Amino acid sequence: MLIEKMKDYISRLHEKSSGSRSLSKWTKIAITSAICFVVGITATTVTVLSIRTAKQHSSVGGFEFSAIPDFKEDFLDETENVVSTEDSSVDTDEYKAAQALLAEEGDVVLEEAPEEDLTLTYQTYRVKSGDMIGFIADKYDVTQDTIISINNIKQSRLIQVGQFLKIPSMPGILYSTKSKGETPATIAEKYKVDAEKCAIVNCMAVDTELDAGTSIFVPDAQLDWATRQEINGDLFRKPLHSRYYLSSYYGWRDSPFNTGKRSFHTGIDMACSSGTPIYPAMDGVVTSAGYDATYGNFVIVQHHSGYKTLYAHMSKITCKKGNFVYTTTQIGKVGSTGLSTGPHLHFTVYKNGKTVNPLGLLN
Repeated sequence: MLIEKMKDYISRLHEKSSGSRSLSKWTKIAITSAICFVVGITATTVTVLSIRTAKQHSSVGGFEFSAIPDFKEDFLDETENVVSTEDSSVDTDEYKAAQALLAEEGDVVLEEAPEEDLTLTYQTYRVKSGDMIGFIADKYDVTQDTIISINNIKQSRLIQVGQFLKIPSMPGILYSTKSKGETPATIAEKYKVDAEKCAIVNCMAVDTELDAGTSIFVPDAQLDWATRQEINGDLFRKPLHSRYYLSSYYGWRDSPFNTGKRSFHTGIDMACSSGTPIYPAMDGVVTSAGYDATYGNFVIVQHHSGYKTLYAHMSKITCKKGNFVYTTTQIGKVGSTGLSTGPHLHFTVYKNGKTVNPLGLLN
C-alpha cells in the first residue's frame, strides 16, 4: 500500500513538472533516491518489529492467574511416560535418561563453602623501577601494613630497586611479644582479630604462653595509625610554615665553631629570618619552656606514642608549660639564642627517649 502511494506521488510529481517546466535530470534523480530511501527504511523497520513480536510470542505464557493451579494425578500418570513416535529422531532411552536427570535436580544439595586455608607460606618479590608498596600489596592481595611489618621497613619511601621483599600468603602483621606470658588470645584481643585463627596460623594453642621477644604472625591485624604515618613519612608537619633552608642535617658533622672536632647533631637546623613564627609539628602538651646555655630559649612538646619534639634557639617563647598546643598554635619565634651562629630553628624528634631523623617523619 505504501509503495503504491509512493508511485502515485512520483507520477503526479512528473505530471506537475511537465505541465509547468521540466525538472532537471539531477533533480529527478535526487527526488527519486530520497523516496526510495524512505521506502527502504520503512520496510526494514516493519520487518524487524514483526520478527521481534514473533520471538516474544514464542516463549511466553498466557491467561495466568494468581491462584495455585489444580491438576489431576491420573492425568499425570497417563502422560508422564508418553513419548511421541511421530518424530523418528527421538531416542526413547535418551529421553528417559533426561527425564530422570531433571527429576533429580529438585533434590540438589549445595555443597558447603571450602574452609579457608590457614597455612602460612612466604614468597619473595624483587622490587622493580616505579614500584610502590601499595601496588605490590594489591598484586598479592595483602595490605601495605603486611609488607611493611614482615620486612621491617622503617621508611616506605626508601625501598630500593632490586631489593627483595618477603610476601606472606595472607594479610597480617608480625608482632614481637613485649613480656612473658602473652598468648595468641591476648594478642588477638589487642588487635581485634580472631584468636583461634591466630593460634592455627602459628601452630599453637589459643592459650599458649609465650616468652618475651617471641615473634608471632597476627592474621588480619593492622599497624596503629601513628606507626603507619611514621613509616610513610606523614606523622609530623613542618614547624616552619614559611620558607627556610636546611643549614645542618641530622647525624655526624664538623663543629660549626671551628674547634676541629666532630659531634653528633641530634636534629636539623632550619635557617630563616629572625622572628619567623614557630609551630608544633604535631598536637601535644608543652612539658618544658625556658632557657638553656646550649639551646637558648627552647620549648619541648610531648605527643602520643612516645614522641617528643624540641624547638631551640628561639628569640621569643609564646607558650607556657602545661599548655595544650595544636599544629596551628604559635609557640615561639626564630632567633639565635644559646650556642648559635645565626638565626635558625633547631628541631629534634625523640621516640621513647631516643633521637630520630626528623626528615623521615616530616610531611
